[in-house]
Parts: sequence; C-alpha cells; structure tokens
Amino acid sequence: MLRRRLGSRVGALEEGAPVGCPELPKAAAEPERVLLRGIFEIGRESCDVALGERALRWQRIRPELPAGGARCDPLGKEESLDLEDIFSVKLKRRCSAKHPGSGTLLGITLFICLKEQQNKLKDSTLDLINFSEDHCDIWFRQFKRILEGFANRPKALKILLNPQSHRKESVQVYYEKVEPLLKLAGIKTDVTITEYEGHALSLLDECELRGFDGVVCVGGDGSASEAAHALLLRAQKNAGVEMDSSPTLTGAQLPLGLIPAGSTNVLAHSLFGIPHVVTATMHIILGHIQSVDVCTFSSAGKLLRFGFSAMFGFGGRTLALAEKYRWMSPSQRRDFAVIKALAKLKPEDCKISFLLAGCSQDEQERKAQRSPESDCGGHWQTIRGQFLNISIMAIPCLCSVAPRGLAPDTSSIFPLWRLTPLKK
Repeated sequence: MLRRRLGSRVGALEEGAPVGCPELPKAAAEPERVLLRGIFEIGRESCDVALGERALRWQRIRPELPAGGARCDPLGKEESLDLEDIFSVKLKRRCSAKHPGSGTLLGITLFICLKEQQNKLKDSTLDLINFSEDHCDIWFRQFKRILEGFANRPKALKILLNPQSHRKESVQVYYEKVEPLLKLAGIKTDVTITEYEGHALSLLDECELRGFDGVVCVGGDGSASEAAHALLLRAQKNAGVEMDSSPTLTGAQLPLGLIPAGSTNVLAHSLFGIPHVVTATMHIILGHIQSVDVCTFSSAGKLLRFGFSAMFGFGGRTLALAEKYRWMSPSQRRDFAVIKALAKLKPEDCKISFLLAGCSQDEQERKAQRSPESDCGGHWQTIRGQFLNISIMAIPCLCSVAPRGLAPDTSSIFPLWRLTPLKK
C-alpha cells in the first residue's frame, strides 16, 4: 500500500532493526515477558513452548539417557517466530465428513508469513499439537488477543478489479490467490469489477468509503495510477483545496494497495522489489505502509493528472503505440512499439527547469510559488535544447529490462502507501 511521505516506517524486508529505530545493545534490551508456557508437539517432536510479548519460542525436549549415560542439556536449540509474522490462528481438528468443523481437537494452527529470497514472501503454517481442549483454548484466545492488538492491519478493504488486465487473467488471480488469504486473515472485502477506462475514477469520486481501511487495486500500472489519481482528487475535494492554484496539496485519506496483475507491473516491482501476487497480498494483510512520492502534471496552470512517472518524446510515443496493440503479448507489443517509434525518431525543442536535490521541502514550496527565472537563490536549473526523450519519475520504475530501475535513486524498496503529491 501507499501512504504519504512522512518518513519510512517499515523495516519488514530488512535484516536488523527497522528504519529509524536504532538497534539497542543486547545488554540494554529488556527481557521479554512470558505470557504462556506449555508443552506442544511441533514437527513430531515434543517441545517446551513459550509465548512472549514479541515472539513465540520453542526448544525440543530431549529424552532422558539411561543411568550412567553422558549428561547433556535436556532442551535442544531454541527456535523462534516473531508474532508480527502471524496473520491468522485456528483450532486444528481432525476432519469429519458427517460433522465438519467439530472433529477431534488436534491442537492449534498458526498461519504465518515467511520471507524467501529477493524480497519474496509466502504464506505457511505452524502446527502446535496438543489434545487438551482447555490447554489449547487458553493459547488460542491469547493468540487472538495478540492479533487484534495489531491496530495497523486492515479489517475491511474496497477491492477494484480490472478484468481486462494482462490477457484477462486478473479475475482468476484475485479469486484463486488473493481472496483466500484475505478471508483467512479475517478481512472483509467489497469487490467492484471495473467496466471501462475511467470507471475507477468515477467510482472513487462517488462511493462511500467510510468503514474501509484501504482501497486495493487488482490490475496493472494503468489501473493503479487511475486509482491513485482518483483518491488524490477526492482528498483535495474533501479538503476544499483549489488544485489549480494551491502550492500545497493534501494526501489521500486511505492507503492504496496494489496486487500486480498487469503486463509490466512496474509499480509493484518498485514497491515490493518483485512483481509477486502473494508477496503483495501479504504486505497488505500485515499492514505494511510505505511512503511514496507522487507528481502533479499541469498545463497552463491547470492540473491534468497525479502520477508516478511520465515520458515525453521517444518514450511517450512508444508507450502510446504499445497501448494500441494490447492484443499482442507484452514482449511483442513492446518490441513492435520501440521499432516503430525509432523509425520516426526526431528530437523535440524543450526547456526544462528543475530544483536540485538537497533543497529543503520548505524551500521547494516557497520557490514553487515563483517562476524558475525569478528564483534569486540559484537553486533552479534550466536546460534548453533538443531532446529525444525526457523522463520524469518519482519511483524507481523497476522492471525486467531494468532490474535496478530506470531511476534507482528515487526511493528505497518497501511495501503499502498513502499518497502525498509534489506540487510543480
């Protein structure tokens, strides 16, 4: 999901301490309070299990040796699971065809999120086996209280599903891969299948969003950009902001989540480091929030659109051509559009004015109210000449042909978002 830029709050994909939170020396760290302790079978081995305030820890119980045997520690190596990686808990029962859901109790199943290589996440389970109804009920209730304590996790989401994305596979992607995980996490959803270009824009302008914790777009880059534009327009309208004259705009009230189901998925790749459906879904379920910059594009003082990137010249013509041939596969469409645009390649006369990185945000807002030429501080730079292509990017724009991104220094890779536009 996207959230307005207030500084990064998520360290979910990093090793070590979260961003902005210096790691305490081990000697200064307070000992973790144990909430519950008991015996469970994990992986067919009896374990001493302790539920703390931040983690679940367990050690295998080694059998006692016969008299005269070598003495050793009765407990094996400690293993642990961070509680923030648990997204659901259920009582595990033996299946019964006649009485589903009421079979013999076997224990507790924890549904967890695991990190794989290259920022990829997957869902998994951890079974705590114990046949005692009373014992499991106490632990189950404690796990439920812990999960309810994660206030940042969404309880209800508005889903916008573009059925035309990537060979019309987005509907199947959502109902087979995304919806089961959202249901498992106990998240209520309201799904709207968009019917035409601009449908999400009109829908998010009119629909009631109170009661939702976020909006999730299932589709490609175009669908996500339209939803972001709509949420920001709604925010300006609700705040009474004059978009064509105000230098300071307000961020969207709700986070926007993205499930990559398009052809290129540049936005998802830039946010999560990988265009992977389950990874995106897990970030949304766990409430991970990432600040993302958004640009405003204006002409003659009138706002045209909010967006993450734009291309003029060769890049813009290539993208426009590719849109006309969506019946082709993504790679064929891209190659065809590039070749056709190259055949008519010509430079454009342009003047580009920009602020150097390093200006404070307050300086930028003050200077944004004046023309570049009138800036006496010398921070504005102007370039005039003929250009084959001009790219404006507020995100790294990672993709298969640019693994590090077309603009790798724009921001760090992280998940979930609320949007803050940058007034030009």
